[in-house]
Amino acid sequence: MNDNAPLALTGGTGFVGQAVLDAAAGRSLPVTALARKLPQDDGRAASWIGGDLGNVDALAQLVSGSRAMVHVAGLTNTPDPAQFAAVNVIGTQNVIDAAKSAGVKRFVFVSSLSARKPELSAYGASKAAAEELVQASGLDWTIVRPPAVYGPRDTDMYELFRSAKFGLVPLPPGGATSIIHAADLAELLLDLVDAQPALARKKIFEPDDGREGGWSHKELAAAIGRAVGRRVLAPHLPATLLRCAASADKLLRGDRAKLTQDRVGYMCHPNWVARFDRKVPAAIWQPQIAGEEGLAQTAQWYRAQGWL
Repeated sequence: MNDNAPLALTGGTGFVGQAVLDAAAGRSLPVTALARKLPQDDGRAASWIGGDLGNVDALAQLVSGSRAMVHVAGLTNTPDPAQFAAVNVIGTQNVIDAAKSAGVKRFVFVSSLSARKPELSAYGASKAAAEELVQASGLDWTIVRPPAVYGPRDTDMYELFRSAKFGLVPLPPGGATSIIHAADLAELLLDLVDAQPALARKKIFEPDDGREGGWSHKELAAAIGRAVGRRVLAPHLPATLLRCAASADKLLRGDRAKLTQDRVGYMCHPNWVARFDRKVPAAIWQPQIAGEEGLAQTAQWYRAQGWL
């Protein structure tokens, strides 16, 4: 492997992808990144390829001369659940095919904890199917299943911060979840590229912020409240009410709705805590941003941007 060759990155303009580019810049690592819409000059040193996961020619350009593929791009929310398979499954197969054609063996794939329970959502099912493709690819793969990812630029967990500002954080039925700061996740993805094969190759990891047992929904709501300087009321809502709320969000925001019926499916599962037996070995990576600290920093970023 040529250490001076660039990394190939999908999803470079997305929330996690931007964090990966920031981390790569901090390490002076060259990156070739794919984007459906090429960004304006944003100060990053990435080389950009225009295209999406269905563009075979763009994917071939992306991987040409690269030493590893970091596949971040994926569809996380859509009003049409059938689109999950089109992007997350067929798109992943296209990325695999491009890597194999270019002789790029190292493949780091960002999946989701939802792949543990594919029966709960079309999104989780698409990620589980994509994982199967990666495992059958013959590539030198590692799969990462992040829990809830938060941090600057995020628009999903931002909804909780915005609610907390008004003193109310509606919750799904009782349960617990792990979280991870986008900057920590980005560092992990880069660490995995050159990690010791015996520790990282052909492994599935579930990273988190280092909080054993994760966060109960109530604990996380209270922590977000502290981050925005409010004590919050955090009632658990039954699944039926959440489904009604998803219908209302669809009416109000149309295709831009954040709460969809598919998301309600996995939100109501009680356990999205990263499993100890899938912990990343400390010799590869350890989280650096504790939850309370990261949530406070994220709230500060939202304020600086005028979001809160």
